[in-house]
Amino acid sequence: MDFIQKYIHDLKKTISTVNETDIRTVIDVLEKARKSGKTIYTLGNGGSASTASHFVNGLSQGATVQGKTRFKAIGLTDNIPNMLAYANDLGYENIFVEQLKNLMNEGDIVIGISGSGNSPNVLKAIDYANTHNAISIGLTGYDGGKLKKMVKYSIHVPCHFMEMVEDIHLAISHLIASYFRVTSQ
Repeated sequence: MDFIQKYIHDLKKTISTVNETDIRTVIDVLEKARKSGKTIYTLGNGGSASTASHFVNGLSQGATVQGKTRFKAIGLTDNIPNMLAYANDLGYENIFVEQLKNLMNEGDIVIGISGSGNSPNVLKAIDYANTHNAISIGLTGYDGGKLKKMVKYSIHVPCHFMEMVEDIHLAISHLIASYFRVTSQ
C-alpha cells in the first residue's frame, strides 16, 4: 500500500473510532447555548487555530437558518494584533486567557482544540473557563493529554498522527455546523 492509500485507509479507520455520543452531547450543549444567548469561544494553535476559526464560521454563518436564533461565536485566534500584544507583554501562554477575562461571562462555552491536548495556552484558558463557571469543551487527539481530563465535554480522536487529528477535528466542526443547518429546516 502506498502512502496515499494508507493515509486514506487510516483516516477512514480513525474517524470511525470517534465516539458519536460525545459529538451528540456537544451538539446539545451548543444548542442550549444558542437558545440562551450564550457566547461560544474557540481557540487553538497552528492547524487547531485554523479549525477554531473555521468552526466559528460554521456556527456563525453555516448554521444560520432563517427564523432561527443565531449562534454567537468568537474565535480567539482571529484578532492577531491582540494575540501578539498579549504574547509580547504577558507571554504566549496567556494569549487566550487574557481575552477570556475581557469577554467571557458565566455560562458561556469555551472550546479548546489541541491535537496533543497539552498546549499550555489552551490549558490555561480552559482552567479559567472552568473556575469562572463557563462550560468547557475539548477537541483532542493523541491520548487526549491534560485537556481531555480537564474539560467538561470531550471529543477525542484516538490517533498519534497530527495531520489526521486535524483533518478529523475539521470534519467534526463541519458535521456540527451542518447538523444545525440541516435539522433546523
